[in-house]
Amino acid sequence: MDFLKKFTNKITVPEATVQLKLSTYSVSLGENLQGTLSVASREDFDTTEVRCEIVCTEQAKVLKNVYDSALKTSIPKMIDETAILFNIKPLLSGPTHFANGENRDFPININIPVGSTPTSQNIDRRVTWTMKGVLAVDGRPDRTSQTSEIQVIAPTMQPTIQREVIRTVVMIPCKYCQGLMDQTLTVCPNCGAKRTI
Repeated sequence: MDFLKKFTNKITVPEATVQLKLSTYSVSLGENLQGTLSVASREDFDTTEVRCEIVCTEQAKVLKNVYDSALKTSIPKMIDETAILFNIKPLLSGPTHFANGENRDFPININIPVGSTPTSQNIDRRVTWTMKGVLAVDGRPDRTSQTSEIQVIAPTMQPTIQREVIRTVVMIPCKYCQGLMDQTLTVCPNCGAKRTI
């Protein structure tokens, strides 16, 4: 019977509910994603780690030459290509034991680098960000949360506020030429005479 349980454990995920709860599903580049990963266990099991997985994927239509066996030549054809632009697996906890009936929350505070590509969608290109929580288990399939799509936006530029400094200049008459000059000057700019007062 013990052999059957070991065999069953190799093909079944642990009995647990994993929920990703973010404070917001929209974040600017350079900011932190915050929230919790909630785990509700319905059996005793051990994990090697509790982590999140964040992936930024780009899907684009590109024109490529494809060999056509009927024509025996290459012809240009639009093909969908997918590339992973960003992929991290931040650790929330190391090896952990979960008991049957236990509920536990793991805090999430992950920075989205400012140099990454924001979410976008147009006719021939789409950039998406997804995130999920993972309970990694040795010898068994991992238990994961539902994959959530997050919106990553470019930071908004704050308008630069320029202050205009208004200065009052007091003008006084020159004793010799009667031309007006700034009171901070020691020599008259009109006649070159030295200021007496």
